[in-house]
Amino acid sequence: MPDVAIRPARPPEFPAIGDLCVAAYVPFVAAGDGYAAVLRDVGRRAAAAEVLVAADGDALLGTVTFVPAGGPLGEIARPGETEFRMLAVDPAAQGRGVGAALLGHVVGATRRLGFAGVVCSSQPAMRAAHRVYDRFGFRRDPTRDWSPEPGIELIAFALRLGPSRRDGTR
Repeated sequence: MPDVAIRPARPPEFPAIGDLCVAAYVPFVAAGDGYAAVLRDVGRRAAAAEVLVAADGDALLGTVTFVPAGGPLGEIARPGETEFRMLAVDPAAQGRGVGAALLGHVVGATRRLGFAGVVCSSQPAMRAAHRVYDRFGFRRDPTRDWSPEPGIELIAFALRLGPSRRDGTR
């Protein structure tokens, strides 16, 4: 695995991060799907959550949007939980542990912040991501499966970390 630093995304990197997200999601997003525009809108995500990158020097290898406090990007988290979205690894860097490094950062941040767990939604076909979640101890939570629009089914995963040290707010 490359020497990867996980850090907040910088505004000048937003276009490259959007391109990286779209490239990673190409196998899962239909041509002309409006979700590609959502993946490219890194500025909106950064205004509402924490957009993180995995970088090897100046090379951006991956990204994840960490949602520790709910808000407009929170979809399935309950009080005492964080959520992550749009975990994406540059296709050229896939299989090298970049996604695991990003997920490890999210899990560590969730622990440090005192939350009881972390959740995410995923497409059923994203099996490589599901294997990474499994290695971290995430389990399927079918009670949270949902559909953002007709024809798009998302499945939920949750990781329990223990009692929340939070006051019930996210």
